[in-house]
Amino acid sequence: MVGPVNIIVGSHVWIEDPGLAWIDGEVVKISGEEVHVQTTNGKTVVAKIANVFPKDTEAPPGGVDDMTKLSYLHEPGVLNNLAMRYELNEIYTYTGNILIAVNPFQRLPHLYDTHMMEQYKGAGFGELSPHVFAIAEVAYRAMINEGKSNSILSEEKPQKYLNEKQQENQDLLVKCISQNLGYAGGKPVAACVIYKSLLHWRSFEVERTNVFDRIIQTIASAIEVPDNNEVLAYWLSNSATLLLLLQRTLKATGAASLTPQRRRTSSASLFGRMSQGLRASPQSAGAGLSFLNRQGVTKLDDLRQVEAKYPALLFKQQLTAFLEKIYGMIRDNLKKEISPLLGLCIQAPRTSRASLVKGRAQANAVAQQALIAHWQSIRKSLNAYLSLMKANNAPPFLVRKVFTQIFSFINVQLFNSLLLRRECCSFSNGEYVKAGLAELEQWCTEATDEYAGSAWDELRHIRQAVGFLVIHQKPKKTLDEITRELCPVLSIQQLYRISTMYWDDKYGTHSVSSDVIANMRVMMTEDSNNAVSSSFLLDDDSSIPFTVEDISKSMQQVDVNDIEPPQLIRENSGFGFLLTRKEGSAS
Repeated sequence: MVGPVNIIVGSHVWIEDPGLAWIDGEVVKISGEEVHVQTTNGKTVVAKIANVFPKDTEAPPGGVDDMTKLSYLHEPGVLNNLAMRYELNEIYTYTGNILIAVNPFQRLPHLYDTHMMEQYKGAGFGELSPHVFAIAEVAYRAMINEGKSNSILSEEKPQKYLNEKQQENQDLLVKCISQNLGYAGGKPVAACVIYKSLLHWRSFEVERTNVFDRIIQTIASAIEVPDNNEVLAYWLSNSATLLLLLQRTLKATGAASLTPQRRRTSSASLFGRMSQGLRASPQSAGAGLSFLNRQGVTKLDDLRQVEAKYPALLFKQQLTAFLEKIYGMIRDNLKKEISPLLGLCIQAPRTSRASLVKGRAQANAVAQQALIAHWQSIRKSLNAYLSLMKANNAPPFLVRKVFTQIFSFINVQLFNSLLLRRECCSFSNGEYVKAGLAELEQWCTEATDEYAGSAWDELRHIRQAVGFLVIHQKPKKTLDEITRELCPVLSIQQLYRISTMYWDDKYGTHSVSSDVIANMRVMMTEDSNNAVSSSFLLDDDSSIPFTVEDISKSMQQVDVNDIEPPQLIRENSGFGFLLTRKEGSAS
């Protein structure tokens, strides 16, 4: 090392950065006790000269294996050297006779095989690259040859053992969540176990891990049964809860995005992590330098935010996609179930106008009951799905979204059928459909706003169209009354279509007046001149009607504590952190 160095204009220095811990740059101006630095990311930063450290511009690109060789042995110099070696998978570095190890978060079997062990047998300290075998060899020789008592102080167990143990725990977690773990206090157990495990393992904060891929693959395999609504509802609940926990826990930083990072950015990210270790309390500072995956007991009393790395953010994105997929599968299954029934609901059973006029009440009652039976079948399907969602503790927010889109689908199917088939635009048919819609209104009332939400409002097109069909004295209605009071949601094209197709098979009355029809034609001509769509049909919206932010705002906070661990992992010491506070480790 060299002595103190004066900072002058043109000096290459290290300066603190809130996102990267330290960033290098060049001094462009000095004003008294302040220094202006042009950083490598293009920013100009002003700091006190006492907080700026010189950078060794002649340091080798791969770093040095013994940091006593550094020109400047200060925090940014040490961290930069460790980061450069980490990029080359050189996880061991000396500082004199002290060995510093950085967790690679991946398997490096070549570092611990028999061949490597043989190389370090009998080798003097410093002859070979830094390695835990070298430290062990020196300690062993001193104990055997000189009778010295030796001990190796480490915050962690050997990394190879830790990696293997972690892999075993991940295997057990995946095996566990492959089963239906059910619910505890209305909370999906699988989601809580996954979240607590990932948080405890600090998986959200590592640059490389395959645990997220394995969880996603487990979900993907589980939902390869598109017609099994029980399984879909189970994973809808778990995915939504887990996504909620991730949304409130993961904090993306400037260095972590959903675009794979360049190697330099990866170094800087590690740089910041190691800086936190150096600046930790005296009790934990050694752990920060010794191993970066210090496994302290994680407190889970409250959700805490962590700076998420790329794998965690990608996991959140993939989980969002699966939640949307599962939601869409459940919704579309219900659509397929009720579609044949809707075709039977739009047109009244054939009963002659003469029979109705003559008051053949018995025949009419039978016909009425036949139609209502179809609508009651729809109600039965709606109830079955609602019961399934409740049984699986699906968030009411998502349940409301499902039924809102289902009722919108019903609205589109019935309304379009009405406008495309003249035989459906009759007075008696309007009465039948109106009676059927009353069944859906009753269902919404029984389901309550918590689960039905605004579903009834989604039927406004068919409700207003039916209202037009059954209203009396149509010839006396003005266009203003029709557009503002009777059918305010219908376009002029839709009103014209219904008005011209209407026929009264029950009383023989007429549609609206010829003046109203003429005024409608004028308005449609004006609309066509103004490039207004002339289509009178509705489109079914099959998009996903929610975002991750919507879920976060609408779902209640989930307490992940006090969840009884599944039997498969309950007795495993590696999952002791899952025990409730009363039982032990979450303290």
